[in-house]
Amino acid sequence: MFEQLGLIGCGLMGGSFALALKRAGLVKRVVGYSKSPSTTERARQMGVIDVEAPSALLAVSGADIVLLAVPVSATEATFKAIRHLVTPRMLIMDVGSTKRDVVDAARRVLRENASAFVPAHPVTGREVSGVEHADPDLYLNRQVILTPIDRTQPDHVQKATDVWTAIGSHVLRMTPESHDAAFAAVSHLPHLIAFALINGIASQAHGRDYLSLAGPGFRDFTRIAASDPKMWRDILIANREELLAQSQIFQRTLQALELMISSGNSDALEDLIGQASKTRAGWRMGTTKSHK
Repeated sequence: MFEQLGLIGCGLMGGSFALALKRAGLVKRVVGYSKSPSTTERARQMGVIDVEAPSALLAVSGADIVLLAVPVSATEATFKAIRHLVTPRMLIMDVGSTKRDVVDAARRVLRENASAFVPAHPVTGREVSGVEHADPDLYLNRQVILTPIDRTQPDHVQKATDVWTAIGSHVLRMTPESHDAAFAAVSHLPHLIAFALINGIASQAHGRDYLSLAGPGFRDFTRIAASDPKMWRDILIANREELLAQSQIFQRTLQALELMISSGNSDALEDLIGQASKTRAGWRMGTTKSHK
């Protein structure tokens, strides 16, 4: 059990983590800080946190486990705000969807104390944000990717694994580079495509009429287009090199399909659709192997 969780960012992800730890009996006290005082106050009223901290630094004071649940673009500034109270004994984690930028920030700012940092990416979330949506089941039966670096303490990696496992998550380990390449393909590119598709339809003269005719397939395909704009702006920019590489691959495969359609090559078109159908039918969520 941990004595105190220092929670920096009391929204959906951070609040859900705090509630999950409390329910599992893993923490005695949660001290929370958010940029918006009203968010921190609401978190305390809901029982997500026990004490409101006036700053990120004071949220860390006395903590033996710290979670940064802030936008990836705010990670370096957050490290700078807390670095004077970070010790190698603390377990520090984040929940960012990109990892190389986060790891680089930890190395620059925390330096030797980066040994306390275990980068983490819980593969979960919702289109809604805010502490009012915090749910202790958010991480249940979900994958959590840990991307420790060479200076990360092995016992901290084990502690992080144990914490996420105790709240019902399935833990995998990858390098930061492998993580960002993989999630550019399976998360960041799909969001980019969904944003582009919705904007493309809406920009047409009769786009609103077209949208009114859309059914369940369109709803399911475009669900992620309703995601938080600021958060996804930061993610797409942070992982732009891998994302743009995946976008080029997608454009080539899209053009191959377009060529079959324009030429009327129905047999070749059916073959390409069949390849996709077979791959999708054989896919099962959560079957990824660890990349160490």
